[in-house]
Amino acid sequence: MRTLLVTGPGGSGKTTVASATALKAAHEGLRVLLITRDATDRLPGVTVDRLAPADDFRDDLLALQERAGSALDLLGAARLDGDELTPLPGAEELALLRALRNSADGSYDLVVVDLPPARQAVALLALPEQLRRYLRRLLPAERQAARALRPVLGRLAGVPMPAEWLYEAAARWDAELAAAQAVIDADTTLVRLVAEPTRAAADLLRTIGTGLALHGLRTEAVIANRVLPEGSTDPWLADAAGRQRKVVTEWPGAYEISHLGHDARPEDLDVPLPGVPGPRAEWPVEDRLAQDGVLVWRIPLPGAVREELTLIRRGDEIVLGAGALRRIVPLPSAPRRCTVAGAGLVDGELRVRFTPDPDLWPQTR
Repeated sequence: MRTLLVTGPGGSGKTTVASATALKAAHEGLRVLLITRDATDRLPGVTVDRLAPADDFRDDLLALQERAGSALDLLGAARLDGDELTPLPGAEELALLRALRNSADGSYDLVVVDLPPARQAVALLALPEQLRRYLRRLLPAERQAARALRPVLGRLAGVPMPAEWLYEAAARWDAELAAAQAVIDADTTLVRLVAEPTRAAADLLRTIGTGLALHGLRTEAVIANRVLPEGSTDPWLADAAGRQRKVVTEWPGAYEISHLGHDARPEDLDVPLPGVPGPRAEWPVEDRLAQDGVLVWRIPLPGAVREELTLIRRGDEIVLGAGALRRIVPLPSAPRRCTVAGAGLVDGELRVRFTPDPDLWPQTR
């Protein structure tokens, strides 16, 4: 199964392009699932999963209320009724992650996902890893081994211990997030960016490309949408087309979709199908101890700007930042026994240098 994640600036036509991609794949005989929040016209041969975050949020909250019923009754809480519930911020993102998790059942050849606009999309794709990290910090799994002792520990410490259902819920959430993360991190998952060729869109796509690489995701293609025809006798159109052409030339290999003069429907667009995914970009550690006395951790960050990069070490983790985007990454085993000696950006690759810590590095005789 291949997964194609489609995003771009708001209003760029990404939903129509995602639908057109799914429709073309179905015409090619593939079993296709389209995951989308926005309503679409009927797409023959395509299974459409239209997200309903309001329904999912209501069902989840009512189930949690039922699970914690005895504690709520003890506190004298008034139960919430399903008719009065409206989704909170984040409900749509969680609904999409659930749909991603469910898509991995192997029933489809291609899953096309119509993501939110680009900045929200990067945050969404980073969410499973971040939430799992928070769960591990707040409710460490190893603490469950002592759950039989919790009543005794509670009496000795004089404080209430977390209820068993809380650990069970955390384990269930972690498993669901891990399943969604597995789809995002799979070798067969690619990202397709859709944008009108404007200077603002070009700047945004550069930032988004760096953010995707920061989280180990690959951009499969850039779709330049609504490209104006060249050679117009109208001065305004000729100038606008010329400005678009300058931007498109900065997107090597971009696929162009002409401006149709009206709102496009999926069947109006001839879009390419995603190619066969190649190997994911690795973050190798280069051993240069013999030559320079350092290990070099090489992290591909295409489009990164030196002044926007930050790097902080926290124990056995590195906090990597690219502008407003950030990711906390565990260090590989060898650099954990080293100190950070510096870092530099070379040809779209962040190179972090480490020198062995004499107190931790194995001594040679």
